[in-house]
Amino acid sequence: MPAWKGIIGKGFTASDFSQYVTTVTFNAWRPQFVVLHNTAVPTFAEWHNVPGEQRMKNLESFYRDTQKWSAGPHLFVADDLIWVFTPLNTPGVHSPSWNAIAWGVEIVGDYSVEPLSPAVRQNAVSALATLHELMGLDPSTLRLHKEDPKTTHNCPGSRIVKADFQSAVLAQIGTNEHRPGAVSA
Repeated sequence: MPAWKGIIGKGFTASDFSQYVTTVTFNAWRPQFVVLHNTAVPTFAEWHNVPGEQRMKNLESFYRDTQKWSAGPHLFVADDLIWVFTPLNTPGVHSPSWNAIAWGVEIVGDYSVEPLSPAVRQNAVSALATLHELMGLDPSTLRLHKEDPKTTHNCPGSRIVKADFQSAVLAQIGTNEHRPGAVSA
């Protein structure tokens, strides 16, 4: 089993997340793009049945002890908070072809059956815009998990439209009051 990388396990409002990313130091690893996922389990309807801090501990146990992975996705985006899971400055485990080169962002819910909550969508767009700004990434590089050639399921679900997220992220970048700026080499 590979060594567990640890988690941050903290939830941030969108503005606090934007501030948080400016405190992260990037050394050797730099993501090339972001991969968008959905949790499916838990569904959005189930997410708040467990307090967020406990949810993060449960997810840590699942990825580390059950899956035997070295990490999990980087973010879990809910309606109230953006949860940082795997540290943003290290590769996560979320998409077989792209773990080593991309951030993994989980949107809380099962978007094959659930409607996307406006609050979840707004937090997701904000988090994605912050990540893209931080690394100077073009939102057109955003990928859906189901686009990974080694993935066999419909993640992040049929109700998530990549072009809608790309255009919303681009619009958000254009209007952000706080721009963390691209990380320099």
